[in-house]
Amino acid sequence: MGSVGTAGTGAEGTAEERRQLINVAYRLLGSVTEAEDAVQDAYGRWYGLPRSRRAEIRSPGAWLTTVTSRICLDLLGSARARRERYVGAWLPEPLPDRAEWGRAGGGPGGGPADGADPADLIVLDESVAMAFLVVLEAMTPAERVAFVLHDVFRYPFAEVAGVLGRTPAACKQLAASARRRVGEAPAPVSSAAGRAEVLRQVRKAWEAKDIAALVGLLDPAAVLTADGGGLAGAVPRPVEGGARIARYMVAVADQAPGLELLERSVNGVPGLVARRAGVVVTVAAFDVSGGRVTRIWAVRNPEKLRPWVREGRLWSAGSRAPGGS
Repeated sequence: MGSVGTAGTGAEGTAEERRQLINVAYRLLGSVTEAEDAVQDAYGRWYGLPRSRRAEIRSPGAWLTTVTSRICLDLLGSARARRERYVGAWLPEPLPDRAEWGRAGGGPGGGPADGADPADLIVLDESVAMAFLVVLEAMTPAERVAFVLHDVFRYPFAEVAGVLGRTPAACKQLAASARRRVGEAPAPVSSAAGRAEVLRQVRKAWEAKDIAALVGLLDPAAVLTADGGGLAGAVPRPVEGGARIARYMVAVADQAPGLELLERSVNGVPGLVARRAGVVVTVAAFDVSGGRVTRIWAVRNPEKLRPWVREGRLWSAGSRAPGGS
């Protein structure tokens, strides 16, 4: 995505600054809500500076990125304790592809305008894929900051050092350690089209409550992790094994009559969305390898589905989603 640039002085520059900061903060935190709070905090600190001090800062964009990253670092440091109190598994907040819902409006060319929902400002690339974000969650806060700022946003180690309060050499070692964690994670070996076709078959088998078909589409060692946050029903621990996952999926369908399944992009890759009475209730991201599903991450916590609830309602109001379902 390139390195952090100097902020503009007009409204257009401010919009681009905010877009960049939201993108950095979401990758660091895995939460749209927390990312927005971090960016708001950074702007509050900026405007809290005396005007003379702001005038001395040659690159407001770099200053804001440094402050936002430090805020995220503090949040990551306290996240482990907060997530120990979280009910069940914690997963990153999933992101919709607004184009798939047929949304109109926003900024020029259909893009989000300044003040748009933060989720609309996040660039959907490989660095926000759910599998990638889950790997980031396994890193230490310092590793995550060093890796995201340097490897994803090409921030120089000399400037990463200013964020972390360490030497550039130490930051380089942190990024290398994080890179090894990423390298240890199994990479999906199916193309986007191949994954989409597998998920199309999963959707059909799920709708038909065909356990045998689902078992054939799931890797025998597949793992399903669900995040309900105590606010929606979800298994508290991962479900392991293709046969067990297939039975669980059919049980969910049995308990939720009228459940509607949609094929949608989740964090930039093919996924499935479940709606009931026009409201999105589950967003599922998948890893596919060798034509079979190896991992499923199902987010059911309604607090993490706010962008999806909005998109779903707009689509229900009259815009037909591309491709149908």
